[in-house]
Amino acid sequence: MATGVLMPKSGISVETCILTEWNKKVGEKVKKGEVLFSYETDKSAFEEVSPQDGTLLAVFFNENDDVPVMVNVCVIGEEGEDISAFKPEASSKAALPQQNNPVKEVPVEKGSPAAAQPVEIEIKPDGQQHISPRARMLAKTMSVPTEGLAGTGPNGRVIERDVRASAAEGVSTGSAQKSPVGISGEPYTDVKLTNIRKVIAKNMAASLATIPQLTHTLSFDATEIMALRAKFKKDADAGLAGITLNDMVLFAVAHTLLEFPELNAHLLEDSIRLFRQVNLGVAVDTPRGLMVPTIFAADKLSLRELAAQSKELAAKCQNGNISPELLQGGTFTISNLGNLHIEHFTPIINPPQTGILGVNTIIQRVREVNGQIRVYPAMGLSLTYDHRAIDGAPASRFLMKLQENLESFSLLFVK
Repeated sequence: MATGVLMPKSGISVETCILTEWNKKVGEKVKKGEVLFSYETDKSAFEEVSPQDGTLLAVFFNENDDVPVMVNVCVIGEEGEDISAFKPEASSKAALPQQNNPVKEVPVEKGSPAAAQPVEIEIKPDGQQHISPRARMLAKTMSVPTEGLAGTGPNGRVIERDVRASAAEGVSTGSAQKSPVGISGEPYTDVKLTNIRKVIAKNMAASLATIPQLTHTLSFDATEIMALRAKFKKDADAGLAGITLNDMVLFAVAHTLLEFPELNAHLLEDSIRLFRQVNLGVAVDTPRGLMVPTIFAADKLSLRELAAQSKELAAKCQNGNISPELLQGGTFTISNLGNLHIEHFTPIINPPQTGILGVNTIIQRVREVNGQIRVYPAMGLSLTYDHRAIDGAPASRFLMKLQENLESFSLLFVK
């Protein structure tokens, strides 16, 4: 019996998804559990598998189409079955933005040539290179030129592994363009914004336009956390070897915020919602753009548990398979650019949160101790806060308390 395969609803607020890649062609036999197509929301990437054995009788959307959720994407069944009942309604199609190419719906009738030889759907304009959206984004990030790149995907399609292989062979020249002049003859190239880039742009513009933001900075002596980090690396049997300086900063922030509820809050239209637990958002740089997964109830986790969750969430973001539910619900955010040698920056608040902490690199500074000039490792902290929710003095006291907790991390660790 024929079965329609719906575009899943991947998250409460998700209304449409981008169909990124077809893994099967019309007319091909498929088995239950085999991947039919890949799709992505503005935050994550997923794969949809076949619900049953059968033949891919028809598809209703092309790669790169924006498909409404809970609408049939394709039909699985036996050759010759009627598929008319599974076609997306005209009203649903009318609501879609203009598609890249008209879809060639190809039902397979029993005994037809198509039944013996799978029929391909043209999913790219003639002359355009076949490359998956994720591979294109990765190539841009890694500065790997895609012109002439051999693809190992279906029908010679360039996929992520091809880009990584090219980068490993040293093909990259530091620029995706061999010449500053594009194919059209213009001295520039227009690159369409990805969904996640559009969301980031919209959120950042809204944040700066609607929130009076102020940033305070100070640094703390990182001697103790650096010494602890060295001990953790040596004590592999205790399961602490993977704990980083950033993990210790997350731990300290989660416990310090409990004393400053206005920073662990959401500012609503006429009220401020103060949370009793710290849901810590952690900014993660990915090939698709900035993502901020949430460590829920971070203040109730041990240092080891917090470090493990942080790494697990970051890996899911990097792989593009994080659940949308894990990208919301944060009450405070941390953005660490220390590994990029940034000494100071002004992070932008993620509304409706009231604060965000920027973590900077470690630099050597000098100070006077008992009449002697001493050199010490200083790590910078940059707190941006919503001045509607909290004033400068309590915001500064939060930084001072965080400084104290980080410089005396052993005491905080054993509490």
